[in-house]
Amino acid sequence: MKYLILILACAALAACGRAGAPSPPGPASAITYPHQYPSQ
Repeated sequence: MKYLILILACAALAACGRAGAPSPPGPASAITYPHQYPSQ
């Protein structure tokens, strides 16, 4: 039972990430700092 809870918790946390490189939020016309955010 503990293993099932552990696996479900890990699966839920792993699904929180967003695919792709980080990018600034908002429309392109409203971005004041157009450079990519650092990935680290």
